[in-house]
Amino acid sequence: MRKIIILAFASALIASCNSKNSKDENNAVLTDTIASNEKNEPDDTISVYEGTLPCADCEGIETVLKIDIADNTFQLSSTYKGKQPEKDFKEKGNINTERGLEKDPDGTIYILNWDKPEKDQVYYGYYSKNPEKLYLLDRNKKIIKSNLNYFLELNE
Repeated sequence: MRKIIILAFASALIASCNSKNSKDENNAVLTDTIASNEKNEPDDTISVYEGTLPCADCEGIETVLKIDIADNTFQLSSTYKGKQPEKDFKEKGNINTERGLEKDPDGTIYILNWDKPEKDQVYYGYYSKNPEKLYLLDRNKKIIKSNLNYFLELNE
């Protein structure tokens, strides 16, 4: 009787190990399939905004802002047009978001370099009804009121 119990226990143990290996193999195949599908699809976590911002002593500042929401990072590229030689600036850093832009509680504010001193931070924001238009904000996180274009547009 004792041998039968030990044999039954051993059989159950072996069956559970084989079942776990089968599940692990199935999970590995599923994970590989998902990963390969994700590589073929566009990355929805990265947004690219482009435009020409006003410049006091040049023709304009061509600006490209790439925001990676998944990693909370940004890349900012600025080219001062009409300067000889044209000056290019590139910056990378961390980004944070806040809800609410002026009277729009669902608007979004991006804080570039949020982990640095306030003087090094830059603010951009968009209204919830128009996320394709990203406004450069002042130090008080308000849209700059001007006849000039202080905004970037989503590049799709």
